[in-house]
Amino acid sequence: MFRFFENLVDPYVEYPQMDRPPQRLYPFLKSYLHPFRRIFAVAAVLSVITASVELGLIWAMGWVVDILAGDPAQVWQTHGWALIGLAVFVLLLRPALQMLDVMVLNNGIMPNVGTLFRWRAHRHVLRQSVGWFENDFAGRIANRIMQTPPAVGEAVFQVFDALSYSAAYAIGALIVLGQADPRLMIPLAAWLVLYGLLMRWTIRRIGPAAKAAADARSEVTGRVVDAYTNIHSIKMFAHHDREIAYAKDAIEKTRTTFGREMRLYTIMDVSLVTLNGLLIVGVVGWAIALWMQGAASAGAVAAAAALTLRINAMTGWIMWALSTFFQQLGVIAEGMETIAQPIDLTDAPDAKPLHLTEGRIALQGLSHHYGRGAGGLDAIDLTIEPGEKIGLVGRSGAGKSTLVKLLLRFYDAEQGRILIDGQDIRQVTQESLRRNIGMVQQDSSLLHRSVRDNLLYGRPDATDAQLIAAAKQAQAHEFIMALEDPQGRRGYDAHVGERGVKLSGGQRQRVTLARVILKDAPILLLDEATSALDSEVEAAIQDTLYGMMEGKTVIAIAHRLSTISRMDRILVLDQGRIVEQGSHEMLLSSGGLYARFWARQSGGFLDPDTQTEAAE
Repeated sequence: MFRFFENLVDPYVEYPQMDRPPQRLYPFLKSYLHPFRRIFAVAAVLSVITASVELGLIWAMGWVVDILAGDPAQVWQTHGWALIGLAVFVLLLRPALQMLDVMVLNNGIMPNVGTLFRWRAHRHVLRQSVGWFENDFAGRIANRIMQTPPAVGEAVFQVFDALSYSAAYAIGALIVLGQADPRLMIPLAAWLVLYGLLMRWTIRRIGPAAKAAADARSEVTGRVVDAYTNIHSIKMFAHHDREIAYAKDAIEKTRTTFGREMRLYTIMDVSLVTLNGLLIVGVVGWAIALWMQGAASAGAVAAAAALTLRINAMTGWIMWALSTFFQQLGVIAEGMETIAQPIDLTDAPDAKPLHLTEGRIALQGLSHHYGRGAGGLDAIDLTIEPGEKIGLVGRSGAGKSTLVKLLLRFYDAEQGRILIDGQDIRQVTQESLRRNIGMVQQDSSLLHRSVRDNLLYGRPDATDAQLIAAAKQAQAHEFIMALEDPQGRRGYDAHVGERGVKLSGGQRQRVTLARVILKDAPILLLDEATSALDSEVEAAIQDTLYGMMEGKTVIAIAHRLSTISRMDRILVLDQGRIVEQGSHEMLLSSGGLYARFWARQSGGFLDPDTQTEAAE
């Protein structure tokens, strides 16, 4: 039975992905909740039926009080079957209706709403560009992905568990009192007006207060995760107290904003108790007055008393539910700042897979300054022939990493274009472009998974034999076989920790090298591929690196100039332009910038004096 209700909605159903989701709350929720439209209708109907049943019971109890005024024997003879029917309804039909209502809500809607939101939000965020992620805290992004789905689920729950139920109950209460005596509707109607005004006052303030509190909580999460992610730097520079103070500012802001929100709830609670007192005195007092005048029966007084006491008990719950509803809408609105952001770096509408035949790369008038007007690249024209090995050299901020990011289409160039075998990379799918490019980065971070999973990222269908062969080529097999994690997993099954923190820098670099060897892409990008290796290991895999390059188009960035001295051509970048190019020997003989770099090297690296402070 549970499985039937749990499978009423498929949270993973296919849907048209939007590059620009709705930016307003209601259209955003409507687009996500479309698969639930039928089950929502069923839940609303069941909520109204449940409220009607509860009101019917109150009316029935009033009727029972009235008939008990007669002779007991006559009461049973006249109303016996009606009383038996009422008992059967209370014992059997009412629980069945209640069970159906809660199973639709608790088992059909609640598990699937959060799952659908979390799945689609994560899917949307993963489509964002690298630049988008570089402009935010990973912790804050993750926090919004995780907190928005429960907020949606809670809001949906309150709609059907409290709001639709209470609306039906209020209308039904007016009808029940009206049947007893239309004049009893007056105090209830007046109370509903005052109650509505209190709700309006609360709602207008709770929404912004809840959003401010959610923003503050996200900021705390971002700062805390940032500290944990960079724990080595914190410990190394002995900035424990500084980080505590940095986090305390955000924590105190959270306390202050949450305190303002709680003030509203206090005002709401006190006002509600006062209003409920007016309701009880107004309705029950008037009912008693009518009874004393002979205008209302004792059953009508009993029904009026039961109704008002029931409404009195419900009002706090309804107000809290309503406040929670709008509080959760505030959390959703805050989450939308991340999960509803447009995706600006998209495939062209008619994008086709990259068809790589030779591996020729052409940069035509390529400029990119990250919107700052300076830094990056400036009007680069360059053709890299199929199979040619290019080395990139330059000061920090010269544009080397920018060139690589543009080639991978992590950013779209502000001016100019990049062609691979005559195909503009903006006109091919991003997935096919990156499938044809292998890259080893200076920051060789790994996924918090097993060594095997990290290696198979390069080629998911690789056999164990191919995987081990690649690891051996990268001089990684021996240390991998000696690994063991705290859970007792060994070798290729050992987990490497967040960003590969359980491995040394050299070990991480060798795993990433093995991953690229396994990928065997026709275009190879090396960004300080051996920077984390000691001289002995570098010498051991130097031939492997050049073997990897055989038959591929290669672009290698290096500060250790000896690693690119055997390249076919070396490009020297300065202030975003190519200022020199040629073979190692040619550039040395010309006595230009490259020759000065070579002369100033210390331990095989560019001398720090030649560096600038600008960021690439």
